[in-house]
Amino acid sequence: METLLMLAVGLALGLVLGWLLGRTPRAGQAGVDPRVLEMQHSAALAQVRHEAAIERAEVEQHLAAARASVEGLREQLVLAQDQHRQTVEAHRQETRQREAAAQTESKVLEKLAPVAAQLKDMQLKVLDLEKQRSQQHGDLAAQIRATRQSAEQSKMAAETLSAALRNNSVRGAYGELQLKTLVESAGLLNRIDYSVQESISADSGARRPDMVIKLPGRKQVAIDSKVPFSAFIDSFREDISDTERKSLQTQHAKQVRGHVDALAGKEYWTGLPVSPEYTIAFIPSEAILNTALDADPTLLEYAFSRGIVLATPVNLWATLKTVALTWKQEDLAENAQELVDLGRELYKRLGKLSEHVSKLGRSIETTVRSYNDFAGSLEGRVLVTARKLDGIDEARLLGEVKQIEGDTRRLTASEFTALEETGIARPEIDFEQVGLPIADDDERTA
Repeated sequence: METLLMLAVGLALGLVLGWLLGRTPRAGQAGVDPRVLEMQHSAALAQVRHEAAIERAEVEQHLAAARASVEGLREQLVLAQDQHRQTVEAHRQETRQREAAAQTESKVLEKLAPVAAQLKDMQLKVLDLEKQRSQQHGDLAAQIRATRQSAEQSKMAAETLSAALRNNSVRGAYGELQLKTLVESAGLLNRIDYSVQESISADSGARRPDMVIKLPGRKQVAIDSKVPFSAFIDSFREDISDTERKSLQTQHAKQVRGHVDALAGKEYWTGLPVSPEYTIAFIPSEAILNTALDADPTLLEYAFSRGIVLATPVNLWATLKTVALTWKQEDLAENAQELVDLGRELYKRLGKLSEHVSKLGRSIETTVRSYNDFAGSLEGRVLVTARKLDGIDEARLLGEVKQIEGDTRRLTASEFTALEETGIARPEIDFEQVGLPIADDDERTA
């Protein structure tokens, strides 16, 4: 590199000198003083040297910059070579990894061939399921629309029912229908075990309880099925706040308390022949009573103190079922008493029959004795005399007449032996203390 620079500098100096010499006129031709020419030559040479020094400094400066650039290029070359080696090594490593991965992948693909087939089958099944899902989604959407319509219709029906139940007459009819259904499900019969809208005369005046339950022993209990719950219905509206809902529930409890006071003032039990001193107030829903009790916990004790029993379908059904069971037990007791009476009557008639049997036995014994006397007279007297007649064919003798050897069987029961001794039937026999013995087959044979 330095040699090239020196050659360049020498070449530049040669060119400058050549140029200067070309401009200087020859001495012989122009007649110039040689000293002047020498001075000019010295000045030109000094200027050339000065310019050459400047150019050399610039060249050295460029050479230093070139050396720095060369060093930088060497470092970059070293870095590039390192990067190249690393890249080559990474490429080789990647190639080896790809080859290993390819081998592994081929092995995995061989092993996963059955899985791929199953996946294809599964994909077909998924497509079928997707079709079914789409169809089911359509069906579900239709069902949701139908459900929405049903919900809207139910909401309208509920609103209509809520509006209807605000009427006192409709609430009364609803309670009576619920009460009648409950009584019939418990097994009670209308006009036998209970009566509806029966007019009675109580101390408070003429009254008509919704239902009167009849108990064994002519006992009766009155039931009223009218209960106010308009505030209860209003408390379930969606457009009210929690404070308004609590206020309506408190108002509902006050309405139920007022109903208890009104029902206690009627005193239904005073118009019934035999009745406990209370009236059952039927509430057709558990939620109606629970809401009132939540708002007024003392309501139940207050109703008991006024002679009013607040009954819901659950506990009233249990009470009515107990009443039905009591009636069944009463019917069984009446049937048992009727059987006892029939048994006593039958026993009396068997006593009368035993009298006739005794008479028949005595008549049969008399007939047997008469027959035996007849047979004895026929064989001992009549036939002996008849055989003595002349011309009797001995081959045609009269046959022998046999007598009856056995006796009639006598009745050995105490009832029949007593009849034989006294000759009259017993007027009264206690069925519960005296049993009717019946002879078995062995005794009949004996």
